[in-house]
Amino acid sequence: MKHDQDFIKRQNRLTVFEMIKNHNPISRAMIAKQTGMSPTTVGRIVGELTEQGYILESEQVSEGLGRKSTLLGMVDASVITIGVELDRHEISVGVVDLQGNLVHSERHDRTVEETPAVTVQRIADVLNGMLNRNIVERKQIVGIGVGLPGIVNNDNGVVVFSVQLGWKNVQLGESLEKLTGLKVNVDNELKVKALAEQLKGSAIGSSRTALLGFGNGVGSALIVEGEIYRGEMNSAGEIGHTTVDPNGTLCECGKAGCLQSYITIPSLLQEANQIAPIQTVEELFAARDTGERWAIHLIDRALTYMAITVNNVVCMYNPDSVIFSGELADKFPDLYEEVKERCMSRFVWEPLQDSFRFVRSELNVAGVMIGSGLLAQTQFFKLD
Repeated sequence: MKHDQDFIKRQNRLTVFEMIKNHNPISRAMIAKQTGMSPTTVGRIVGELTEQGYILESEQVSEGLGRKSTLLGMVDASVITIGVELDRHEISVGVVDLQGNLVHSERHDRTVEETPAVTVQRIADVLNGMLNRNIVERKQIVGIGVGLPGIVNNDNGVVVFSVQLGWKNVQLGESLEKLTGLKVNVDNELKVKALAEQLKGSAIGSSRTALLGFGNGVGSALIVEGEIYRGEMNSAGEIGHTTVDPNGTLCECGKAGCLQSYITIPSLLQEANQIAPIQTVEELFAARDTGERWAIHLIDRALTYMAITVNNVVCMYNPDSVIFSGELADKFPDLYEEVKERCMSRFVWEPLQDSFRFVRSELNVAGVMIGSGLLAQTQFFKLD
């Protein structure tokens, strides 16, 4: 019974906090009305949050019959979290305020051969550098969120398996907590990015959002009524390793014919180098633009598989919004229109063509940092 009561108190606190954060300015009466909590419970929680410096009271407004209510808002700088994105070739670290604004960010190169221990130390060094330069105050930081490609046990911060990073069973959360002294939350990069897009980006107001990411890997994430759909192992959405051709190209995961073998930047460059010395994906697209038939074929095939992926996700999840994102989408904005045209003209099942919005990512390269920072904030207010 005590456990249940504590859980309810934490959830109520988080609910009130999220209401004020997402709908400010808002009155205590409106929070009580929309959440079903008693005015006494709302008043107690608001009092705690005000005393701790997270919210402030603003002007009074009339709410009928001559009564006036005080509106509540957030103190954006009262809580800061650090949002981190780990990718094959980059470490990105950002400072995220209570409204999900990225107030500072840095990007640092990393190599594929870099060990987990080195990467964790470098994240800690970047944070220390921010503190030394007075970019953020230590007392403001309530946690760190890390988003990365692969399967993550988000309950204990373990990277179960990441093909892109070459990691397996890495105790990332525990290691980073020891170095920084801060609470660390680790999750899949697309899951936190989808959360950020729904709260701050292209899917505001959506009740069922599917995000697709095409870049160094291929993946998806689903947000249902504001909650991340995780599956049994937090691996829901790993569409990059669905089989599209059992006799096809070998994937770096060890299977043959995985979807991502035909779309990702590394796989495209690997095939391109069988014909010409291509070092970057920009060179590959430049070859297509000059009329090189082999480059036209590779990119055309990738776009076809992207459109097929959209159809498959729409058929499986029936979302109201599908977000097109990832490094390829960021580097080549015209791909959005090319994929959209293929979806609607050739691949999306006709009864579902008008059932969803196909939109670009609005947060782009900042999405994972913002989503990771927001995840850390959510966990902080649940536990505090």
